[in-house]
Amino acid sequence: MSENSNVVVVGAGVIGLTTALLLARQGNCNVTIVAKHMPGDYDIEYTSPWAGANWWPVSNSGTEHADQERITFHELWHLAKNVPQAGIHVQDSVIYNRNKDTDKTSITDRFNELLAEEPWFKDLAPGFRKLKQEELPKNLGVDSGTIFKSVCINTAIYLPYLVSCCVALGVTVKRGVVEHICDAVSMHASGIRADVVVNCTGISARKIGGVMDKNVIPIRGQIVIVRNVAPAMICSSGTDEAEDDNMYIMTRAAGGGTVIGGCYQKNNWESQPDPNLALRMMKRAVEYCPQLVKPDQGVEGLDVIRHGVGLRPFRIGGTRIESEKINDVTVVHNYGAGGFGYQASYGMAQYALKLVNCALITRANL
Repeated sequence: MSENSNVVVVGAGVIGLTTALLLARQGNCNVTIVAKHMPGDYDIEYTSPWAGANWWPVSNSGTEHADQERITFHELWHLAKNVPQAGIHVQDSVIYNRNKDTDKTSITDRFNELLAEEPWFKDLAPGFRKLKQEELPKNLGVDSGTIFKSVCINTAIYLPYLVSCCVALGVTVKRGVVEHICDAVSMHASGIRADVVVNCTGISARKIGGVMDKNVIPIRGQIVIVRNVAPAMICSSGTDEAEDDNMYIMTRAAGGGTVIGGCYQKNNWESQPDPNLALRMMKRAVEYCPQLVKPDQGVEGLDVIRHGVGLRPFRIGGTRIESEKINDVTVVHNYGAGGFGYQASYGMAQYALKLVNCALITRANL
């Protein structure tokens, strides 16, 4: 493998930044990140700032996805415990399960392991246990639940933290619009043709030339960020309103506010918040977590910072982490995480890193 291989990473969401960071840490690549959107931007095409974000595993036991979430948990836990400037903290995670939601395949397909009483991560997440009946909320139809320690990420701090780590290791970060994935080969900061292009374009993998992956679809999410503080991260298996409505609450680290969600609307590109959905989300949050507000305040006790909408870059059939020759350009794809980008980010990046290294070895032996 060349000691000074040139790699261009396209995309500066959590997957692109994490992949670039691991490549830079390896020490044998000159890395350039090229992206239309950067941390600090808020755009419907740029998903990462809108995420919760936390570690609630949704993978099935024994899969590569589970391995990626396991790898990522260790790194995020380390950051929460030892690197306060990353904007991550440890919280209790409370998962409520309602038996009547088991027939809603849109929910059980996504959260099968998270809702299980004996999930694969029970020996990984500290303090995992089943909730006692007296710990369950009353009059909300909750039949069972679990609790464990996990992490919550302040995305407004964490994304710039990743950029700073990359820059400290010599990564060049620049804005650019890549119309065709092969165009990125000539966008390395050195002015020299890149040896490998890494495609971390998220939702844009659907339309970028040379990729045009129609299996990538948006899954719309909507959130309300409030100044109120929740005692734990909380989610429920379902709601009594629309089937694609969700209920989750998480307080971000370092003053990032509390995120209230949400929804899971497939193939919905709408960028503007739905006020009716926002009201439903806030009402559910207060029902499941009365500690958010003072007694008898209800929704009026929520101090709203802003409303937000993001498009989860979901890929039908699962993530795409593979190497491909497009024209004469070696492209390593790393996209399609949907709503689990943060919690699988380091694992996905490690898998992509192996493919980059294989491509560079092959190139060196030519």
